[in-house]
Amino acid sequence: MSGSQLWDDVDAYFSTLLAPHDEALTAALRDSDAAGLPSINVAPTAGKLLNLLARIQGARSILEIGTLGGYSTIWLGRALPADGRLITLEYSPRHAEVARGNLARAGLDKQVEVRVGPALDSLAQLAEEDAGPFDLVFIDADKANNPHYVEWSLKLARPGSLIVLDNVVRGGRVGDPANRDPDVVGTRAALELFATHPKLDATAIQTVGSKGYDGFALARVLD
Repeated sequence: MSGSQLWDDVDAYFSTLLAPHDEALTAALRDSDAAGLPSINVAPTAGKLLNLLARIQGARSILEIGTLGGYSTIWLGRALPADGRLITLEYSPRHAEVARGNLARAGLDKQVEVRVGPALDSLAQLAEEDAGPFDLVFIDADKANNPHYVEWSLKLARPGSLIVLDNVVRGGRVGDPANRDPDVVGTRAALELFATHPKLDATAIQTVGSKGYDGFALARVLD
């Protein structure tokens, strides 16, 4: 058995046991696929991790940068209390349309707001509206802008907020300082911010599974 097949088998076991799908989650993936959205949603176990992190955090206000079809948004939204809120930012109007349908099916359309447009513009608008602070920020959008997303997340956070940065391993390429791919460069710059910013305390984790070789980083905003 190849290594990747073993990863997939273990991932399937963990997902079935610990992060089983219900109709809303299954339908979100099905409708996203039918609409031609790329299959780059988080894995079920990663979705469950986001849900648990939000619950551990006691999050009442969540910001997601990168909606896609709303699969991770559902996992995060389900962690909110009844009076909680989630704002998710999506560049593509088509993706946002699919996400809104998926969120409505999941019963989250009253708690979740999908904003459409370039995330950097939306983040500036949120700051202008004084929309924060957010208790948890999940960053999963275009990787070249990752350092900018981290900087905005800090502006919209509070001491004790949690920032989660997805897809930081880039198939192992993140460890190569000579790699000039914009996604790798952006990810390395964001990780360097995590490491050096006086208001952040962070770590990163490598993962393997149905989504291949990847990982995520976590940072807590300090006082």
